[in-house]
Amino acid sequence: MAEWGSLGKVFVIVGLCIALAGLLLLIIDRVPGAGSLLGWFGKLPGDIFIRRDNFSFSFPLATSLLLSILLSLVFFLVSWIFRR
Repeated sequence: MAEWGSLGKVFVIVGLCIALAGLLLLIIDRVPGAGSLLGWFGKLPGDIFIRRDNFSFSFPLATSLLLSILLSLVFFLVSWIFRR
């Protein structure tokens, strides 16, 4: 049963990280000039955006791939640090 306690701690830490990221996004939106830091998000070459009369479709393919690569590197580095 000890492994369930450690899993619970991981969920709490992940939840706190998500809440912190949400707060940072709210704060960045209110700081003058800082809103353009994420202006590229969803507008990279390779992102699909279709707009018709009463319909719009957005699929940020390149942005998703870039975020996946960055998060994979971050998780690899964190796991490498904790293995030492």
